[in-house]
Amino acid sequence: MNILLLGSGGRESAFAWKMSQSALCEKLIIAPGNGGTAAYGKNFPLNPNDFEAVKKLVLKEEINFVVVGPEEPLVNGIHDFFLADEDLKHIPVIGPKKEGAILEGSKDFAKAFMARHNIPTPGSRSFTGENLEDGLAYLENHSMPVVLKADGLAAGKGVLICQTKEEAAEELKLMLGGKFGTAGAIVVIEEFLTGIELSVFVLTDGENYVVLPEAKDYKKIGQADTGLNTGGMGSVSPVPFADEKFLKEVEDTIIVPTIEGLKKDGIDYSGFIFFGLFKVGDKPLIIEYNCRMGDPETESVLPRIENDLVELFIAASKQKLNECTLKISPKSAATVMIVAGGYPGDYEKGKAISGIENIRKSLAFHAGTALEGGVVKTNGGRVIAITSLQDTQFDALQSATADASRIYFDGKYFREDIGFDLV
Repeated sequence: MNILLLGSGGRESAFAWKMSQSALCEKLIIAPGNGGTAAYGKNFPLNPNDFEAVKKLVLKEEINFVVVGPEEPLVNGIHDFFLADEDLKHIPVIGPKKEGAILEGSKDFAKAFMARHNIPTPGSRSFTGENLEDGLAYLENHSMPVVLKADGLAAGKGVLICQTKEEAAEELKLMLGGKFGTAGAIVVIEEFLTGIELSVFVLTDGENYVVLPEAKDYKKIGQADTGLNTGGMGSVSPVPFADEKFLKEVEDTIIVPTIEGLKKDGIDYSGFIFFGLFKVGDKPLIIEYNCRMGDPETESVLPRIENDLVELFIAASKQKLNECTLKISPKSAATVMIVAGGYPGDYEKGKAISGIENIRKSLAFHAGTALEGGVVKTNGGRVIAITSLQDTQFDALQSATADASRIYFDGKYFREDIGFDLV
């Protein structure tokens, strides 16, 4: 079949790599793709949020199946667009419709959903510009630190951890005053948790689901988790502290109530659900949903899945995931993200990249790269994800870190301690 993959990051590179291995995938088009995805299919330059342009491409290339990588097209309703179009409605789309994608598109909606279905999550309240004074009074009586979250999509920048009441009050005013645009029209004030984060993923067809390998990502720019938050500096899978008992509790108290809650609310949800979790003591609490796979977690998760990914997607599109048995490698995966100098602040693009051919025991999933005149150049903050799959976590971490050092471009930076806190 002819498959269209929408997106351009490291997550989409990993999807393209995995799907291109399937005997069912005759032609793979990645739109817009990046400097590395053309190794797995054909890149096509378009904006995934331009649905009319997507339609033209689908019809021109006789696409039979669509996989949506990033959240924005899903939140904007690309699945609904296909279903409402006579020429497209027969083409399966992996990714929820708009009514389901709101789990990520609105943190206020997600928190209300969790409360409604008794899903364990930190305490919170939501405020708008109209009740700013109530929000300030709420903060005055709240313990510190505290978490402020912009309700909508804010390119990964809409979550702030405030250490003092003065800082929290100032940030609440700024957020409701337009700091994050319309994404901050509602702000969720949430209890701060002390624990350790991890991510769990499922693929669901609306009735059935399969639980994918769990992962842990590292968001801070600096060694030992210091400095500014980023989109993710690396990840590992499996997660040593998430044992079988803990993951069973995640399934029983969070995954199943979420799937059942969607059904009870009449939300027809098919696609990925990302559960952003905290382990507090021995208990899991959910802090966020995403309506797609995480990045850079995908780069660690997909290499551990031994199934044909296209077969899983077809089963999901036909509500037959209950007929699938997920095969997960016992090996460990580690991903180290190489980023541009200055990231997550201002950074330069257009730097020539060399040494990719020198990596020895890893996969290079391009993220922010572009191919210009046959030369791969930097084209984003997070540039390349280096993933190694090895028998032990230590070997995977060591191999990924060593191979990251074999790639060069001006201003290159990566963390050398990803995952070593878990060994």
